[in-house]
Amino acid sequence: MQEELWSSDDPRLRQDGSLEDARAIVAAYSAADPHQREERRRILAFIDAHPDALLRSCLEGHLTTSALVLDAPRERALLTHHRKLGLWLQLGGHCDGDGNLVRSAWREATEESGIEGLAIDPSPIDLDIHTIPARGSEPEHLHLDVRFLVHAPSGAVESISRESIALDWFAPGELGEIASDESVARLFRLAFPGRV
Repeated sequence: MQEELWSSDDPRLRQDGSLEDARAIVAAYSAADPHQREERRRILAFIDAHPDALLRSCLEGHLTTSALVLDAPRERALLTHHRKLGLWLQLGGHCDGDGNLVRSAWREATEESGIEGLAIDPSPIDLDIHTIPARGSEPEHLHLDVRFLVHAPSGAVESISRESIALDWFAPGELGEIASDESVARLFRLAFPGRV
């Protein structure tokens, strides 16, 4: 079955979203294992307890979105060497008040990759809650990350943003050769079944 993809001309990518919209996306996520069911439960509980969960000003934590960008033949994924964390990670960032989590992930992927014409699968592929260490005046806090698959058009050329040290494409077999984390490995297993 062909998945539905939203691209830049899709009106759903121009719609604002509320916290209720964000909650509905997380609630509808089809968790494949006990860990993902627990992440879904924790994110829903956090949303219910924090009416400001879409905002960075929610100091305990906030919703974020990210995207694993696949090349057109679906052989490699684009990762960023994150300037602050020093790891190769998927693209993503803060929702900044927008509960349209699909749009947030698509926007972050477009901004951080510099690639025009990205298309996003609107169904999350993964959920991940991780701790961001204190930095400057910002206290330690949680990122409650809702993750999506994004597809690059044929011939896509990436362009580095100020948030990255580098961008590069990696095949599943190359993931073990770079500094990354288990959540990225999990994304690769989901995006490239049987190849990691």
